[in-house]
Amino acid sequence: MTASVDLADFLPAYLAEVEELLDSAHRHLLAVEASARRGAAHPKAVRELFRALHTIKGLSAMVDVEPIVSISHWMETSLRQADQAGGRLPEASVEPLMEGLRAVEQRMRQLASGKPAAAVPSGLLERLEALESSTTAPGTSRPVAAVLDETLALGSKLTPTEREQLTASAGGRRPVRVDFIPGAERAAKGVTINSVRERLAALGDLVKVVPLSGPVPGGGSLTFVLLLSTEAADAVLLDAAGGEPALVRPLAGEQAPAPVPAVSTPARLDGDLDEEPEETRRGSGTLRVEVSRLDEALERLAALVVNRSRLQRAVADLTAAGAPTRELRAILQENARQLRDMRAAILRLRMVRVGDVLERLPLLVRGLRRATGKAVRLELDVGDAELDKAVADRLMPALVHLVRNAVDHALESPEERRAAGKAPEGLVRLACHAQANGFVELLVRDDGRGVDGAAVAKRAGAPTPRTEDDVLELLCRPGFSTRESVTATSGRGMGMDIVRRIVVDQLGGELRMETRPGVGTTFRLRVPLTITLLDAIVFECAGGRYAVAVSCVEELFEVDASRVVRPPGGRGVALVERRGQAVPLVWLERLLGQGTAVAADAVPARALLVRQRGELVAFGVGRLLGQQEIVLRPLEDPLVRVPGVSGATDLGDGQPTLVLDLPTLGASRRSGGGGREERAT
Repeated sequence: MTASVDLADFLPAYLAEVEELLDSAHRHLLAVEASARRGAAHPKAVRELFRALHTIKGLSAMVDVEPIVSISHWMETSLRQADQAGGRLPEASVEPLMEGLRAVEQRMRQLASGKPAAAVPSGLLERLEALESSTTAPGTSRPVAAVLDETLALGSKLTPTEREQLTASAGGRRPVRVDFIPGAERAAKGVTINSVRERLAALGDLVKVVPLSGPVPGGGSLTFVLLLSTEAADAVLLDAAGGEPALVRPLAGEQAPAPVPAVSTPARLDGDLDEEPEETRRGSGTLRVEVSRLDEALERLAALVVNRSRLQRAVADLTAAGAPTRELRAILQENARQLRDMRAAILRLRMVRVGDVLERLPLLVRGLRRATGKAVRLELDVGDAELDKAVADRLMPALVHLVRNAVDHALESPEERRAAGKAPEGLVRLACHAQANGFVELLVRDDGRGVDGAAVAKRAGAPTPRTEDDVLELLCRPGFSTRESVTATSGRGMGMDIVRRIVVDQLGGELRMETRPGVGTTFRLRVPLTITLLDAIVFECAGGRYAVAVSCVEELFEVDASRVVRPPGGRGVALVERRGQAVPLVWLERLLGQGTAVAADAVPARALLVRQRGELVAFGVGRLLGQQEIVLRPLEDPLVRVPGVSGATDLGDGQPTLVLDLPTLGASRRSGGGGREERAT
């Protein structure tokens, strides 16, 4: 592409569209592999895979990403043969095709980071080209190449792959050149290079777009030359290009005879391609929006929420001073309702289906199956659950580590499983369920050997754990691994530490584990739907003001001193009776290290009841100030990040207020056999 056209304008849309197509290609290739393993054909998956590669090639040609054009072209060629063979693709073909998709994906990431796409890896094109012969149906022959008019075809600008695309006359196609001259009058009618490209791509295989500078009829200085392989008539192509002064010229010096298939073939694929993808895109009713724009909308909403808090404080001051504020308060209430509606609408825009987020996990398991030699099946049961995009992005690495650990550590080899009376194929199941309190619960379950707590403790040099939570605590130690040596997939002792940091520290969620020897292990993750705008309870404690998310508080209650007991030998821990149950009562003031002046037998006036690792804990606080919507600002700087503190917020007075993560704060008091609790009390 010459410097006269700025590809940066097209790149974001190109990357987004190819990313979706890659997801589709991966999904259908896995389906093809599953069928091939059973010795069955999968015509629909082969056809959809072909369509995805065909579109990727066309889009890449438009923005001149030659390495991706070459890779997708040879993948498409082999798939065309497989389609003509009734959708039957040899299992041995899957790995080279998967390698091709990975190569395309790598180059997409390079482009997204502002780097040029790397050249095609050595030998990849040869391996993909070799697939063509392996997927050719018996009795069929390759099309005979047409001869190009080198001058019209701008032969010096064509790569070998593009030349092959133009000269292959499969399905009766012919190479054609369309000259499109842009202009203000045409643009006013909606006829631009983008619209022409889309129309021509729908009529055939758009191979290359070349901008040429120089005088043109009508006084312009730019012509777009579009080279395509098509069976459409010249009049149809001219109409697609907006009519004259566009020009349509054939590129073939002579047309080779079309091959005669010896067996009946399915309906031609290319004809379907011409229409359906474009129709599907237009009729899907969806609009692709950059995440940064949604973030900007959320940021604007956050500013409105803070301003409302300031206005609310100002009105409260006026009321206290005796000013008439009845009308102002009515407006404030209406404003609060409108902000809640806007918040719900923006959050809905940011929601992504969990099923879409997990689309890559089957690929991960496939790679692990090959790396470990274990037979494993992945089941996803996620329904229609949704998550905020920001939560989903943070959560995905944690799920990857858990699934990788399940395959590499938990599942036995086929021989071991047979000896244990199990099916040789292991199972990893991931389920997701939305909860009513603004949380989502995810379960990663395997049917492997389970976790041997005593063995874990021995390797960690720790006392034998008493509970599953204690075992999980050991597994999450930074640098701890149950493996003797590092493998390609695990053994560095980072995975579970990362899982806990993401789920608990970054998302303010909860991580639990249940395990049974010989039966399997389940990791239970509980994470909030969103982490930016929260309903919070605001309270005072030790002269400071704090907030805590409403979703993590089960109950607020007045503490009845007569129902507080301190068991002998309890090392200062108090218990309070709540609904017939003895619940640990923790002075939050002491836990924050600010309660040195509090008498040992003092009882807080109020408490927040929080569930921490499945157990109820009551946190005693001072004065409750109320409930309000807040904007959570995470503490990103590791130097100021503190366990038990989710972030900070502005309650409308311009002063930062810490937002506490009480479950994590409570968990910290139990670490080291209750070390922090002992220090605090």
